[in-house]
Amino acid sequence: MAGVELIKVKPEDDGMRLNRWFLKYYPQLPLSRLQKLLRTKQIKVDGKRSEAAFKLAAGQEIRIPPLNEGATVREKGSLTPRDEAFIKSLVIYKDDNIIVLNKPSGLAVQGGTNTLRHIDGMLEALKFEKPEAPRLVHRIDKDTSGILVLARDRKNAELLTAAFKKHDLQKTYLVLVKGCPKADAGEIKAPLLKAGEKSQVSAEGKKAVTRYRVLDHAGSKFALIEAEPLTGRTHQIRAHLEYLGTPIVGDDKYYGEKREKFAALKDKLYLHAYKIDLSGIYDKVRITAALPEHFAEALEVLGLQI
Repeated sequence: MAGVELIKVKPEDDGMRLNRWFLKYYPQLPLSRLQKLLRTKQIKVDGKRSEAAFKLAAGQEIRIPPLNEGATVREKGSLTPRDEAFIKSLVIYKDDNIIVLNKPSGLAVQGGTNTLRHIDGMLEALKFEKPEAPRLVHRIDKDTSGILVLARDRKNAELLTAAFKKHDLQKTYLVLVKGCPKADAGEIKAPLLKAGEKSQVSAEGKKAVTRYRVLDHAGSKFALIEAEPLTGRTHQIRAHLEYLGTPIVGDDKYYGEKREKFAALKDKLYLHAYKIDLSGIYDKVRITAALPEHFAEALEVLGLQI
């Protein structure tokens, strides 16, 4: 058939899920289109029908039918010098096992419909002395800033993925909220149910626990909070702080009926992945990520301190 391609899986993509492979090399391909191509058997691996979650092996051959206009494969080395310099500027820690980035607010971790520029698409620039690009082992929301851990090989990817899944790694976020919790510290225990693109507190939801501590406050108007999710539900901190009556400044999804805007503050989400303790896996490795400019400026304007 005209336009059909057969592409071999590279060694660095060994073990990658088929849908992740398409996100990496065909970022403009809508997810709905990919699912349809898989369902109608137009995409095959080694001549056989495959599901989105199928794990690829190096050397396998992927059949690619004609795709939507503009959905072209991104070949190795196609990153612009500007993007290479940009992604390297985000590195705050690097050793033989991991790379840690301080992700800016507004940059997606992975691609999707209408998301053409993302961390996953720039990982080739972070090989350094290694033969393969680092791998994603977890993700944070597009508008959340802060720590993003990358594994530098398959062994470390499996180790970290399991640890994140079991919530064995202590993660600490800094949050600027409207209002101030009545208690200076505590645990928010409210089950969360996924409903469309949001999570909502519901008795039918899954267990969700967030530990928090008020670091500073501007009377009853604003508070700087340190939050630690003890479970890993979608948008957990955001949903829990709204439930507490202190929504995150700049949150479009979790701010009650109508979000407030503040003239003295930049209109961005004030949720930052601040610290991670990896010492349970890598001895003495604890990482802290500096606040983004808009967050640091807000604390100065409000007279708040960490």
